[in-house]
Formats: sequence, structure tokens, C-alpha cells
Amino acid sequence: MEKTSAVERAILMSRKTALSIQEDGFLINGRPTYAGRVYGEMKIEGLLLNARMVQGIFDDLNPQTRRRWAYPDTGVWDPERNTREFVEAMPLWREHGLLAFTLNLQGGSPEGYSKEQPWHNSAWTPEGELRPEYASRLRRVLDKADDLGMAVILGLFYFGQEERLKDEAAVKRAVSNAAEWVLKEGYTNLLIEINNECDVPSYQHEILRPQRVPELIEQVKEIGQGRLLAGTSYAGGSIPGEKVAAVSDFLLLHGNGVEEPERIGEMVRQARALSSYRPRPILFNEDDHFDFDRPKNNLLAAVGEYASWGYFDPGESNYGSTALTMNWEGYQCPPVNWGINTARKKAFFGLVSRVSGALREGISLDSRGVVC
Repeated sequence: MEKTSAVERAILMSRKTALSIQEDGFLINGRPTYAGRVYGEMKIEGLLLNARMVQGIFDDLNPQTRRRWAYPDTGVWDPERNTREFVEAMPLWREHGLLAFTLNLQGGSPEGYSKEQPWHNSAWTPEGELRPEYASRLRRVLDKADDLGMAVILGLFYFGQEERLKDEAAVKRAVSNAAEWVLKEGYTNLLIEINNECDVPSYQHEILRPQRVPELIEQVKEIGQGRLLAGTSYAGGSIPGEKVAAVSDFLLLHGNGVEEPERIGEMVRQARALSSYRPRPILFNEDDHFDFDRPKNNLLAAVGEYASWGYFDPGESNYGSTALTMNWEGYQCPPVNWGINTARKKAFFGLVSRVSGALREGISLDSRGVVC
């Protein structure tokens, strides 16, 4: 990597939020997250409670499918509005104790779950260059996160969209471009997630599959020279492979489809039992299991094993007269209402507030889910 320029040094010095790792815990600006916090008998200090907000810079470059995401009040899709409303909602999430969210440069399924992905949501050109319009929206999100003292789990690739890069060389070029862009912009509050669920068979590029994705993790770390933290995630219920665990700075798990909270705790213990494991954070950054009002749920099961947990909300569809007027309420499905506007979202943020200590004894949430 070239020497840091004076401009880049100035940008770096202006950043407010630095995320780091100390053994199995996270620190922000040198101080453990949720410093001193205990919930019940569970240690919260050092964890990173998070949510899957991967569509924060979403767009659809396919004119045949773009209308699917039209806003009900305007009848058109607007990526700039989506990012603007995302950024406007971020302080509310932070107020409730959320310290991190996952954003992906190829988003996620805008239907929640999909077998086919005809839409085109990719920040990458076929050659692996970062599209300027995506970079602009990404910069606005990361700047706001930096201001708020929040961390971002930045994903680079998503199955069903990664095939839009023409070959392996383009994938490697995209990884280099992402790492170099982050360094040039001076962000110090990121975890790099190479790809979402690397063990999903849908990946077309072999280098994004479990046996070879460690090459890309090491590529990021080599470019970063200690300034970038990298890993990758696995599908719901799966444990990271030994090769991935050996090179990752943190271990990403998914709880999708895991109905019993006991299994969440078992997953954490199995990850720590890997022969290549060394003390480092374990965090779930996707889980579609809720039950936030019950004494046993996946969030509390993860925290009970000293692992961070992330909320995935695919929402429920509310069809109008045609499939082109879909109105989705979850955080995964555009057009997204990024506020805390549903019973499920309020239950999640209410529990995060209690666990993190943001919601003090005797304080409640109003009808919008705002601490009052």
C-alpha cells in the first residue's frame, strides 16, 4: 500500500469512532462497549448488539424489476430517499443501545428470501470497480455511523448478485478496491464481511466458497496492515470451518432457522471448540428468530454465552392491487420504513434497550418506539 498522503491523514484524524478488538471483546475508542454493563448475571461489556440493515444503499439497475420497490406514496423507487431515511433513523437506533448494523454492497434479498434474483443490486461493475453512486450513498451512511459512535459490519458480496462480477480476477479487484477505499476515506469503525453465508451452494465464484474465501480475508488484512478487521459469515445453524476460523479476526454466525435458543448457545460453544480458535469475538449478525417478550430467546441465548447478536427482520408483505405495489414492513425489504414502526421492531429495540442499559428503570417507549 502506498504511503498515506497528507489529505488522507487529515481525514483519518477527523474520524470520531475507532473499533478495535481485545481478545473476545470489542472496544470503541479504546473503551469496552457497554462498559461495566451486566444484565441479570450476563456480561454485556464488550459485546456488539447489532441488526441486519443491508439495504441501506440498495438500488435496482434492472428496469424490468425496479418498479417492484416503488414507494406507496409516490409510485416510484428512489435510492436516494432510501439512504436519506436510513441515515435519519440511525440516531434512534443508537438511542436504544444498538451499536452496530450490517450493510452489504450487494444488499440481500429484497423479498426476504428468494430462489431467484432477477434484480440487479450491486455496488460493483462487472470488472470489480466501485460504482460512484453507491460509494456516495455508502459514504453518507458511514459518516453518520462515525458521528454516532456506531460500528458497521460491511459486507462485500451476496449470493445471487456476486455472479454479476465477470470472473475471479474481478472479485479480487473488488476486494482490493473496497479495502483501499475504506483506508482512503479513513474509516476506523468497520468490520469487513467478505460475503454473506459463504457456504451457500449458490455462489458461482469458487473463491467465495469456504475452502478459498480465506484468501480474500487475508487479502483485506494484507492491504490493511493492521487497520482492517475481516471475516465472513456462514448460513443459519452452521459453524465456521477451520480454515476460515484460522484467519478471521472475528467469527460470524447466523441463527436463521434455529428455533431452539439452546442450539444458539451450543453453536457458540462449538465455535470456541474449533482447533483453530483463539480468543476473539463471536457474533451473530443475522437471526430471524424473535420471541423478544419471552424469558428464553435467541438474543439472550447468545448473550448468555458471551456472543453478540444481530436482528434480521424480513417483514411481512402487504400486497395492494398488483405485485408492483408491495408495501413491506421489515428492514430487509424495500421500500423500507427504517423507523421503529412495528410491534416486532419495538419488541427488539425494547429488549436491546434493557440489555444494554439504554432503557433505565422506570423509562418506557412511546407509540413510535422512542425512549420517553
